[in-house]
Amino acid sequence: MSRLATEFQRLYAAGPDGATRSLVLDVGRPSDWDLLATVWRGAQLDLGLPAPGIAIAGENSYQLWFSLQRGCSTDEAMRFFDGLRARYLSDVAAPRIRALTTAPVVPAQVQEDQWSAFVAPDLAPVFVEATWLDIPPGGEGQADLLKALKSISPPEWAAALAQLTPEPQDPAPSTGAPAAAQPAAPTFASATTFTDPRAFLMQVMNDATVPMALRIEAAKGLLLESGSP
Repeated sequence: MSRLATEFQRLYAAGPDGATRSLVLDVGRPSDWDLLATVWRGAQLDLGLPAPGIAIAGENSYQLWFSLQRGCSTDEAMRFFDGLRARYLSDVAAPRIRALTTAPVVPAQVQEDQWSAFVAPDLAPVFVEATWLDIPPGGEGQADLLKALKSISPPEWAAALAQLTPEPQDPAPSTGAPAAAQPAAPTFASATTFTDPRAFLMQVMNDATVPMALRIEAAKGLLLESGSP
């Protein structure tokens, strides 16, 4: 197996149970690196995630490639994509955004004399007029780009989903009488308010307003941190 295939498998192959490990956000038609760069930076600075991979995909589009250590359900993946769209791409027309839960082959020939490829962040703006290469990219260079990437850990995934998809509050039942002033519902603290990752995971696990799936992931993260089987 080539180095490129090995790195691609490490990051984006489906989990042993078929769970999705690759989340690809495609934005273009026309291509605009500034739009996707906002998501690329926000994923790291706001959500605390490892830097996603960047690909030029042909079709006048850029892609961000997120890798998960353990994988997720299709429902969780869609919640993640919807959260990114609402937070960073709310002004972008829906047909310009694609969400992929199966990793396409990259690099690959997308049209005659057009090849998709992974690119470094500082080179991404260079391709805004033509989001492809005229010749196949070198396998060693592509492998080096992927080698620098890290997968999203279960605690990081749970924290990001908690920020992007807060649990809606059920409305109070109507009694027909004027409603008395209700105390404000407790606001779930974002990851940025914690300096201790363990304290954050404890908050997620014990917060009844957080979806049960995220609380379970937080519990798993605490087990991994403590070294328990």
